[in-house]
Amino acid sequence: MSTGKLFDDDALQAPSTEATLPEEDEGEARVRVPDRSQMVMVTYDVDALIGPEHPARAMWELLGRMDLSGLYESIRARGSRPGRAATDPKLLLCLWLYATSEGVGSARQLARLTTAHDAYKWICGGVSVNHDLLADFRVSHEAVLDALLTQLLTVLLQAGLVTLRRVAQDGVKVRASAGAASFRTKKRLRQFELEAQSQVRRVKRLADADPGRVRERAAERRAVEERAQRLEQALDQMRRREEKARRKADAEASSEKVAAPPPSGKAAKELRVSTTDPEARVMKMPDGGFRPAYNVQLATDVDSQFVVGTSVSNNGTDYGELGPMVAQVEERLAPVDEVLVDGGFVNLATFDDLEKKGVTLYAPVTRSRSKDRDPHARKPNDTDHTFAWRTRMATEEAKTIYKDRAATAERINADLREHRGLTKLRVRGLDRVRPVILLMVLAYNLGHLAAVGGLG
Repeated sequence: MSTGKLFDDDALQAPSTEATLPEEDEGEARVRVPDRSQMVMVTYDVDALIGPEHPARAMWELLGRMDLSGLYESIRARGSRPGRAATDPKLLLCLWLYATSEGVGSARQLARLTTAHDAYKWICGGVSVNHDLLADFRVSHEAVLDALLTQLLTVLLQAGLVTLRRVAQDGVKVRASAGAASFRTKKRLRQFELEAQSQVRRVKRLADADPGRVRERAAERRAVEERAQRLEQALDQMRRREEKARRKADAEASSEKVAAPPPSGKAAKELRVSTTDPEARVMKMPDGGFRPAYNVQLATDVDSQFVVGTSVSNNGTDYGELGPMVAQVEERLAPVDEVLVDGGFVNLATFDDLEKKGVTLYAPVTRSRSKDRDPHARKPNDTDHTFAWRTRMATEEAKTIYKDRAATAERINADLREHRGLTKLRVRGLDRVRPVILLMVLAYNLGHLAAVGGLG
């Protein structure tokens, strides 16, 4: 192995210099530090915040083609009348529709986005909004939102995008804004109501005795009054449920010619109503658990995948939801030819009425525990129309058609849950839940319309 040097010794020595430069005083490092006391004026082109193909532009353009006059009827600032100008309802509607399409369901979060996100800043166009305004708007226009849904679907029907040849209906249990521990018996509700009334009187006395803390006392008074109002609503719901149970018992007893006793004992003690959301009901959820929820019904056109009907109830089952939905779709648009539902909707009386009207039903037939019995054979309580449904479901053609139900209804449910926020409601009460669901349906239909190229 060679032991020769790679470099000569002279090459490893540093070159000599005749004169050495003096060392310079380095001093402190020079850096740019933030000056947060300065005033900065920022300018930007609002219209250039988003591109020409952005979904927010398409949403705004489509709303401009629709009749939104119903949103302007309640505005009192008109002409030369004194008063502050109202925020454009079209702007608020577009904000909520776009936010819903992005899965945003909080008014506070939406208010923050209007100052931090380019798409929401473009929609606002320099108009400031707060979370109170957004929250009030979302739940105050149920009739207008329902009319807008009808208006949109009518245009789609006339354009041939919606056919109503075949409609699939399904129910979705959506978690309510209430805890399981908020459900109380009638005795406890009355006790809470007395306590709340006592608190209201106490707060009023404190407000009169201490006029210097007006705002603090006013906020405290609002809180106790709202609680007293919710308890009053809970007791009203309790009375309605007791009356419903009494009528049901009377109906069952009348068929046997026996007087029905009033609800009592264990059944009466187990009747509970939420103090947080009195209209919510404990329902069996898709995961098998039981939680406070609302039953959201969706009807979808199988051919086009547009949602053509929606409703909200606090019924724990889908047993009585088919008839009202078919009536809604027919009143909103046109007669329905075929309807696909799952086994939870099977109601022989409803099936008989719909089949008489010419609606062809596709639903699974309940199988008997005995393997020897033919589930498609005529039952003692069958009419000719319900027997026709049983016979139809035995055919391979009907089984093939019925596969469209899951491919349609389950896909819509998944879309609304994953992308529109249909997992937990942030508002309480049927009057507030319905507008939120209508916004979700409108956002889905508008997004689907853009996807299929129907905005041209």
